[in-house]
Amino acid sequence: MFDLLWDLLFDAILDSVKLLPFLFITYLVMEWLEHRTGSRTQAAIRRAGKTGPFLGGVLGVFPQCGFSAAASNLYAGGVITAGTLAAVYLSTSDEMLPIFVSWDVPARTILKILFLKMLFGIISGFVLDFLYRNLIRKEIRYKNIHSMCESEHCHCEEGIFISAVRHTLQITLFIFLITLVLNGVIMGIGEENLSGFLLNMPVIGELLAGLVGLIPNCAASVVISQMYLEGLIGAGPMMSGLLASAGVGILILCRMNKKHKKQNVGIIAFVYLASVSWGILIDILGITF
Repeated sequence: MFDLLWDLLFDAILDSVKLLPFLFITYLVMEWLEHRTGSRTQAAIRRAGKTGPFLGGVLGVFPQCGFSAAASNLYAGGVITAGTLAAVYLSTSDEMLPIFVSWDVPARTILKILFLKMLFGIISGFVLDFLYRNLIRKEIRYKNIHSMCESEHCHCEEGIFISAVRHTLQITLFIFLITLVLNGVIMGIGEENLSGFLLNMPVIGELLAGLVGLIPNCAASVVISQMYLEGLIGAGPMMSGLLASAGVGILILCRMNKKHKKQNVGIIAFVYLASVSWGILIDILGITF
């Protein structure tokens, strides 16, 4: 029994440590991009108006520290539409990109996933704004706000090197814990049995993955990415989980827009249903990555 536990622990440590240099380099580049383009990106979305879902989907797909949190603040301040916020949530890649890069996933595969997330985010965003205006019949008022508080979520004041180290260590810890659990489950149930069970659950797989994705923490996208790369879930559930995974954005929405709980619940429900629907469509069309 002790030997079995040691093997699980050692394998998890080894798998996690091997990813450290790739994760650090990726996060360092991402932090640099955030500092170079972050304010311009947010300003562009504020100016987008009714075309917000398009711009939110396009800009949201680029990995930026706390971008979903910033979008939540913009929505709570009445600067962007619900559709724009949903587009950002659905398109943002959160921790998927550095994990896929560290696993040496082909660039074509990564770009295909990011493009579909962007496309699904844009379409869903326009649909939500259409429903908002025509069914709820509520005009969206825009106003200027001066304090978005995104710095408390992305810790930009630390500098890109320290911030990259912090992100790398956090995600490495998540990967270690998830790998440990996954290895234990795989060893206990059997890889073929578990993979066959999950891959043969049409619709249910997407529903469950979407719920995991809604967890307001970067661990959600780590779990979904790891399970997909381990071959435990297919393209449909993977897409549902990653579409629903908006990092801490949902937490910030509930905090900053707490006076409008029904709006928050509606947006979260829409993001979940859209994520599951797109994932099911991926399965129906037989799209693979």
